[in-house]
Amino acid sequence: MPITAKLDDFGKPAWIALTVLGFMIWWPVGLATLAFTIGSGRMGCGFRGGQDRWQHKMERMQNKMDWMRSRMNGGAAPAGGGFWGSAPSSGNHAFDEYRNDTLKRLEEEQREFREFLERLRFAKDKTEFDAFMNDRRNRPQSGSEAPPAQN
Repeated sequence: MPITAKLDDFGKPAWIALTVLGFMIWWPVGLATLAFTIGSGRMGCGFRGGQDRWQHKMERMQNKMDWMRSRMNGGAAPAGGGFWGSAPSSGNHAFDEYRNDTLKRLEEEQREFREFLERLRFAKDKTEFDAFMNDRRNRPQSGSEAPPAQN
């Protein structure tokens, strides 16, 4: 059993003790231990871990984009049906055209990425459900007993 698994059995106090001990032995060891515990999520801070971490980041990014959209449109819904609606002109027609094309491309990429994430979640859910159903089909029935052995 690796030492990380043993320390995980004892919980956060073991990781804190190891970090303090590492600083007492030699400060780079303590610093490395501290970085490892925070980075791996063992201390409950830093990364959220797994899919939840990416989902949280995507939600935060979406909230920021929604806030920016409302700011660009003066708090109103998008006028042209696009993400940014009609952005104010910069005075440079070539730049405005480039900006609009880039924003349309980014909207399309965002939509495609959301669809990809949905397909990925669906595939994962389907795989888990299929595995559950296979396990359920293959387990012995608890209500039916094996026929008695004949002598």
